[in-house]
Amino acid sequence: MRPSERQTAITDMVRQQEKVSVDALAVIFDTSPETIRRDLATLARHGKIQKVHGGAVLPRTAAEGPFAQRMRHNVAAKRKIAGLARQLVEPGQTLLVDTGSTTLVFAEELVTLDDLTVITNSAEIALGLSDGNSTHQVFLLGGAYHGDNRQTCGAMALEQLACFYCDAAFLTVGGLDPAAGASDFKSEEAEMARAMIRRAGNTILLADHSKLGRSAPFAVCGLDMVSCLVCDNAPEADLRDALEQENVRVIC
Repeated sequence: MRPSERQTAITDMVRQQEKVSVDALAVIFDTSPETIRRDLATLARHGKIQKVHGGAVLPRTAAEGPFAQRMRHNVAAKRKIAGLARQLVEPGQTLLVDTGSTTLVFAEELVTLDDLTVITNSAEIALGLSDGNSTHQVFLLGGAYHGDNRQTCGAMALEQLACFYCDAAFLTVGGLDPAAGASDFKSEEAEMARAMIRRAGNTILLADHSKLGRSAPFAVCGLDMVSCLVCDNAPEADLRDALEQENVRVIC
């Protein structure tokens, strides 16, 4: 296993378990404690974990609040979705990426590609991409800042977004329903997603199985505006048929 792959796996384990030990990781990955300590040092520099005596825990800012709770749910599904979505991206492209637990994992996968231009309203995604790969050009939209999920939103962010046009928008949603289409639970996040869709050639939704067949209060877009859905499990028949009718590509 390459160091980058092992470090990704360690990050996911910390997110799931909140605390891991050097000795346990050395056994799991069949390597030396010294190698694990080097991995933890690298992850700590990038803000993925916090080193403690004998192991690692979630960073304080990543361990509190609703967004942190979402990061600990369906970790394997989000990693699968992120890996599949990465295959849709080519070096040199310009992308919009919104704030979400799944898009944060997706951004970690983008570090392995070069020469991307990424526009995001997530401070954490911007930090991870710029710190993880110096060939990336990253733009963080300004505006009202929300500390829980470390995102910007509102009129100023939307005004800045209008300065860009991108190859694709990679978005998370609160729900995807045959009748309601894509929707979200927060009005400002739905508004940002709608604006990103207008500024992108393709709209790619990243949604784990818990989002499929459900709806949220604030509309994002109809299925006719979606280019591709990347998910961990195949949609149920009614949603699958609705997506096929609108020629939405489904990858799972």
